[in-house]
Amino acid sequence: MTHPVDLRRCQALGLTGTAFLAAGGETAGALPIRELLTPAAPGAALGLVVVYFGVVLLIAAWTLLGRLVHGSEPPSPRALLLVLALWATPLLLAPPLFSRDVYSYLAQGAMVDAHIDVYSYGPSHLGGPLADEVAPVWQHTAAPYGPVFLATASALSALTSGELPAGLMGMRLVALLGVALMAAALPRLARHCGADPAAALWLGALNPLVLLHLVAGAHNDALMLGLLGVGLVAALGRRPALGVVLVTLAALVKAPALLGLAAIVVLQIRAGRTPARAVFTTATAAAGTTVAATAVAGTGYGWIGALDTPVSPHNWALTSLLGRATGALLERLGSDLAPLAVPVWHTAGLAFTAVALLVIWVRLRPRPVYALGLSLAAVAAFGPAIRPWYALWGLFLMAAAAPSTSVRHRVAAVTGVLALSVMPSGGPADVGQLVLAVSGGVLGVVVLWQAHQAAQAPALGRAA
Repeated sequence: MTHPVDLRRCQALGLTGTAFLAAGGETAGALPIRELLTPAAPGAALGLVVVYFGVVLLIAAWTLLGRLVHGSEPPSPRALLLVLALWATPLLLAPPLFSRDVYSYLAQGAMVDAHIDVYSYGPSHLGGPLADEVAPVWQHTAAPYGPVFLATASALSALTSGELPAGLMGMRLVALLGVALMAAALPRLARHCGADPAAALWLGALNPLVLLHLVAGAHNDALMLGLLGVGLVAALGRRPALGVVLVTLAALVKAPALLGLAAIVVLQIRAGRTPARAVFTTATAAAGTTVAATAVAGTGYGWIGALDTPVSPHNWALTSLLGRATGALLERLGSDLAPLAVPVWHTAGLAFTAVALLVIWVRLRPRPVYALGLSLAAVAAFGPAIRPWYALWGLFLMAAAAPSTSVRHRVAAVTGVLALSVMPSGGPADVGQLVLAVSGGVLGVVVLWQAHQAAQAPALGRAA
């Protein structure tokens, strides 16, 4: 006999997981440099074990919740939103986790506030304690973000007077706003696409990647996806002009959201507009929004040229891995072409992405939301840079529009793997850290198994 899964147990298990995440992050997270411990320090080692213990508990809670959502008596979307709020609560006051990008955001906001061109200079040009928090690889890198996000970061810098604790909390609140918009959009998108709203919320908003990277990591992808989601809801609700404005604002946070305009064009054509008129009205509204937002932000149009911001030399994108492997092989063969290997593979990846997008939109034009999700997944998978939270670009929309349960199950499996793929400090892992992380994960599995056995015993006794 199997022990029944109930919502309260899922709530408690997930809350315990995020509480351990927050506690472990106090010594092993992406801390300010004055608080950083060496990886070998006992506190950092214990924190790493605790973080991965918490991650495993969170993944288990999410998996059990998925069984409940797909069961005979699924919880309502409102109940799932309460679960999301409960699970996110311990992370609100936790230090940044799994990435130091939030420090780059704060430094770039301070640069805009100080009238320094963020599209020409990196945070090192700002100088001072805030710039020192930025990861060394990005110290001299121009901002790749659009004027909407930089204006937000600048306003936050002015509001907090550059104080780091207040700035970190402010950036987390901005990310939470994005997650709230995502959660508000998902049920509506799912209904328009003929999917289950509760299942869409489970996969697209309660996903461990959302909690680990958008909430705990405070990534601006949350704001991009939130604006994209509500923009699509507006377009599906026969308000295409509002949809174009919102999707353009999302693209002015991060450029990949620009693909959302293709979905709005398709939706207008389905509503009876001619293709020429749909493209013209969409392009006009998008251009007007871009001009207005850029004028308000005062950052200029340097973000267009900054889209080719260099990627980390150790990036583990597919094309980067193939490029480094090819370069190493050419070096062994004594070829002078070795330095060209990575750029060639990056170019090939972009070409493959372009072809994939064409095929997706030709074949799935009647399902624009799903086509957009697959397109964003392709951009993330075959682009020159990838991070675990990039998977959310496509997953967010696929959660609402995937045509079958099997697709959602495969996406969920990928989520579980990616949730375990980054160190809480946001830096590369050595062998010792990997051992500690695996130990924390195994400890989580053992505790879960013992709890399961303890829960099974009374049930078996009653059956006997």
